[in-house]
Amino acid sequence: MEPFRASFKQNVGPTSEKIRECAPKTIDEWRDYYFTKVSSKEHIEALGKRLYIKITGANQTDITEITEKDCVDYITQLVIDRAFDSYMTEIRNVYEHLEKELGVKIEPAPDDWGSLYNIDFFIAVKGNYIGIQIKPVNQGFQSFQTFKENNPLAETQKEFTRQHGGKIFSIFSSKLGNGQEILNIEVVDEIRDEIRRLNK
Repeated sequence: MEPFRASFKQNVGPTSEKIRECAPKTIDEWRDYYFTKVSSKEHIEALGKRLYIKITGANQTDITEITEKDCVDYITQLVIDRAFDSYMTEIRNVYEHLEKELGVKIEPAPDDWGSLYNIDFFIAVKGNYIGIQIKPVNQGFQSFQTFKENNPLAETQKEFTRQHGGKIFSIFSSKLGNGQEILNIEVVDEIRDEIRRLNK
């Protein structure tokens, strides 16, 4: 089993990095992205079959109930379901931290806002809306700085402000121990300033 574990990442691809590139809103979106741009479904099935051979080759009597399909399902769940759950947990942790810091209600963005403006949450202020985009990144600053310098959402953000009054803020987070760290922490004060502006 150890050689299989040691080569697991090189076999399934860098899922934590790729899911951040994808930034999926749904598990179906991540599944399509993964099987199109990271690894094929056939490759994952082959890995499951390989795992089954390794397990059954151990001749252990307590694993006779495990089937080849169980092993294929296990590998698929690791790269699709668990990766997506972990990614969404990161976003939820940042959202909850931000809501506590700002002392305001932050709500999930409607589906059409996700596709139109690429935002995850919003804050309502006197009939206006502030958009919040949460972007978990790996080791933070390279992706974070690249995005800040070449913001691909600049035009989208202008349109959101024109339609809804408030700005869109991007929040970059990275894992810190068992929690999440907001890399561009100054954004919290920027959102506070925007709330004050809209309250006037």
